[in-house]
Amino acid sequence: MAGLLLAAGGGRRLGGRPKALLDHRGRPLVEHAARVLRDGGCRPVHIVLGAAADSVRERADLSAYRTSQNPDWAQGMGSSLRVGLSALAGSGADAVVVSLVDQPGIGAAAVARVVAAYEGRGSLVSAAYDGRRGHPVLFGADRWADIAAAAEGDRGARDYLQRHTDALTLVECADIAEPYDIDTPEDLHRLE
Repeated sequence: MAGLLLAAGGGRRLGGRPKALLDHRGRPLVEHAARVLRDGGCRPVHIVLGAAADSVRERADLSAYRTSQNPDWAQGMGSSLRVGLSALAGSGADAVVVSLVDQPGIGAAAVARVVAAYEGRGSLVSAAYDGRRGHPVLFGADRWADIAAAAEGDRGARDYLQRHTDALTLVECADIAEPYDIDTPEDLHRLE
């Protein structure tokens, strides 16, 4: 079970502060988010960097993880998802759990719950919060090529998931996680 952390965004709504570099518990947010995937049962964990990638590598301890750089990060999350799935294609993983760097309210318990719903290489699983689909999401390896082909702009895999709701398993996580995003300066109070 691989983990894939999308951490390439430039933080446009944060005044150009890349979210991966935001301080959380005394360290860059990217470290926290990668550790959540690892502690939730994902190995290897792969991180897609983009905006300020060199600064992220300098400030964050990512030595326990694999990284890729998305040169097209400004095109949106879809391009980062494609980079990450491509990087994991030869890893031998049967599935990947995808998480976003800007959701510190989602911890290892939610990742583990999503991982536990894995049933095979065709699995399609999503955390849910009061019945609404959220992150993290799990994609069985047999679905990676189609998901990558459909991933565009800031929608990532959203369109693919909407077209395959009949195959999607929702795993309720509202009792153990909070799916808020750190998107604007008003959200920064949520960081510790």
